[in-house]
Amino acid sequence: MHSEPVTVLVVEDEALIRLAIVDELEVAGFQIFEADSAAAAIAIIERHAEIRMIFTDIDMPGTMDGLKLAAYVRDRWPPIKIIVTSGRVIPGAGELPLGVPFVAKPYDFDFIVRSIHTAMSE
Repeated sequence: MHSEPVTVLVVEDEALIRLAIVDELEVAGFQIFEADSAAAAIAIIERHAEIRMIFTDIDMPGTMDGLKLAAYVRDRWPPIKIIVTSGRVIPGAGELPLGVPFVAKPYDFDFIVRSIHTAMSE
């Protein structure tokens, strides 16, 4: 179906959660980059034009949380698809950029894989 794997950037400050989702996505055939903050994520995106999807937590350290990161990426790199997740916060109407889905934690890895495939086919 795809000639090359989809490159996903996982942005999650909790190391164990990040390792788990990175492992599951790699097993599913995705190429993965990972970041523990929005600032680190932006630096990675600037160096790797092959990134086509961002999977980001909302709650993160620093001046930019996952919602602000999603809005920034949508404005600066519109082709990059985004999925936002959180175990603590459920975004209200209008808090997510248009077309960006929210997935509550704890999440089902198979659902995340399907969600990425669905977003990439749109």
